[in-house]
Amino acid sequence: MSETIAVVNNEAARRFEAWIGDEVAFTEYRLRDGTMILPHTVAPEAFAGKGVGGLLAKAVLSYAREQGLEVVPTCSFIAGYITKHPEWHDLVQAGYRERLGIER
Repeated sequence: MSETIAVVNNEAARRFEAWIGDEVAFTEYRLRDGTMILPHTVAPEAFAGKGVGGLLAKAVLSYAREQGLEVVPTCSFIAGYITKHPEWHDLVQAGYRERLGIER
C-alpha cells in the first residue's frame, strides 16, 4: 500500500470510515446492550486492492475489544474476515459463533 489510509470512528454516523480523496469506505455499527452489531461494509472501487476492508475490520474489532463489546457480524465481509482470523473469534457473541462455524 503506497499511501497511508487512516480509519476513524465517526460516532455521529455510527460507522468506521476510511477516506481517499472524496471517496469513503465504511463499516456501519449499532450498539445494543454490550453488543456491537455490524450490518454493512461499503468500499468503492477507488479502494480496490488497497487493503481497506481489512483496515476497517481491524479498527472496528479492536474498538469492540477495547470497549468490552461482543460482536454480531451480520455483514458478510466482516463475518468472513472474522472466520479467517481466529484472533477475533472470542469477540463473536456466543449464539452467533455457530452460524460462522467458529469456536471460542
